[in-house]
Amino acid sequence: MPWRKGDDSSPEELEVEDVRERITSSRANQFAFLSSELGLDGRQRYGAKNGVSNGFRGFSKGFIILPDGRLYGLWMKFILVWAIYSSFFTPLEFGFFRGLPKNLFLLDIAGQLAFLVDIVMQFFVAYRDDHTYKMVYNRHSIALRYLKSGFIVDILSCLPWDYIYRICGRKEEVRYLLWLRLSRARKVADFFQRLEKNIQINYLFTRIVKLIAVELYCTHTAACIFYYLATTLPESQEGYTWIGSLQLGDYSYNNFREISIVRRYVTSLYFAIVTMATVGYGDIHAVNTREMIFVMIFVSFDMILGAYLIGNMTALIVKGSKTEKFRDKMTDLIKYMNRNRLGKEIRDQIKGHLRLQYESSYTEAAILQDIPVSIRAKISQTLYKPLIEHIPLFRGCSSEFINQMVINLHEEFFLPGEVILEQGNAVDQIYFVCHGMLEEVGIGEDGSEETVSLLEPNSSFGETAILCNIPQPHTVRVCELCRLLRLDKQSFTNVLQIYFIDGRTILSNLLEVKESNNRIKQLESDITFHIGKKEAELALRVNSAAHHGDLYHLKGFVRAGADPKKTDYDGRSALVKNYA
Repeated sequence: MPWRKGDDSSPEELEVEDVRERITSSRANQFAFLSSELGLDGRQRYGAKNGVSNGFRGFSKGFIILPDGRLYGLWMKFILVWAIYSSFFTPLEFGFFRGLPKNLFLLDIAGQLAFLVDIVMQFFVAYRDDHTYKMVYNRHSIALRYLKSGFIVDILSCLPWDYIYRICGRKEEVRYLLWLRLSRARKVADFFQRLEKNIQINYLFTRIVKLIAVELYCTHTAACIFYYLATTLPESQEGYTWIGSLQLGDYSYNNFREISIVRRYVTSLYFAIVTMATVGYGDIHAVNTREMIFVMIFVSFDMILGAYLIGNMTALIVKGSKTEKFRDKMTDLIKYMNRNRLGKEIRDQIKGHLRLQYESSYTEAAILQDIPVSIRAKISQTLYKPLIEHIPLFRGCSSEFINQMVINLHEEFFLPGEVILEQGNAVDQIYFVCHGMLEEVGIGEDGSEETVSLLEPNSSFGETAILCNIPQPHTVRVCELCRLLRLDKQSFTNVLQIYFIDGRTILSNLLEVKESNNRIKQLESDITFHIGKKEAELALRVNSAAHHGDLYHLKGFVRAGADPKKTDYDGRSALVKNYA
């Protein structure tokens, strides 16, 4: 159990707990957090509200399966076993069998039924959008995405091609469609990808196992093709094949079809491995033209495969891969959390943020740090200006002011359950919601919570506390994965000092937003007071410029919208002098 104040749990027990935790992840793409591989505990925390239970989410027109749910995770392990079997057996069936035996035929049918069930489930599995990282629960979007991606190949892979081969008159062309089943190998590749990110398993061990699996699978497939080339010639010409003409010592393979399938497979695998390694013993070699062509293709492929294996082994020694850096950082974080005995909730948040940072690292500002400031400004204007223009707080503001605002924005991601701003705290950041949902929660003196409002895209929060110089009125908590734009108070203030007339517009918009939404009514007087204060400060600046004869600044104030008739605290204006 997680350590709490007063417990006698040791750091070793905390490490055991970490071993039991499964770190899963999704991203590649802008918001490619990441797609379905982030373990968001916040989703479980809000499960009661959204109807989530054991990996399923209820809807009025059916149900949706969460990709990180416990039951779906068990199904993925089950289908992974069948994917490994299918990926290994498909080349074997293609090369060594012309019609499966009854026991293997029934096993093959059982595997196809399992994959048919998986196809049906894919129409109900929620996914994370590659561009927004927002979880998609819409049934139509889920179905359309799957139909456009792997549905056709998956459904063709489930057809009983051995039976179809028999009823079609044993035409060899039909058997070529068996290779469609190799698309299931992507499930094995996804498994290794998740395994590499699991810090509880040694990274070097995982990578070596993966590289060995790739090498053995390539040679296994080549071995099956070598045997297939020998058996597709007429029986009268089988003596002119690599295995029909083979003689090792006193043992001859003239009647190789009568040899046990194990010996034939081992001989084919030996030929494939020796060819891949380009050892060139010469005891087994190509005989006819077809075999020579395939050997040339296979050796050319082996050069690429060898470069891949050597490159990966070099990367393991150098220790410079992105995944390994992530694992090292996660290991250091776990040691830090164990040493300081942090609670489970904050531990999950820290690990979730590190996972999110890994999955969405290409959106970080560090990627653009070597780009000139002028180009970075154009990038920010291209990405963020359309979003900021739809924020009600900036309605009616000048285009120049908006351009200066977007230059100072920073993009951030937050996981469900995180508290971004707490009630009563001083605020130095303004946030704008791009994707996701948050809630404003009012906390009473007795500690009770009440949801004041929900913050959806094109909303903002933190602006009231900054503009009115008051503590944060409500706690802001993340309901689902959010992509936010952050603006610090100092940058905001600096821009307002130049575009002061836009500051007056913002304060007016702030008051209208609060009134139109019928919330935070107690802040209305604070906002009204602050608007009057800013108006008085502006009038004082205009009067000061008029008093000192600063015509340049006076014209600037007037062009910016300042009213020269506006009086200051002493009843003076720029047009009427009233000095005692």
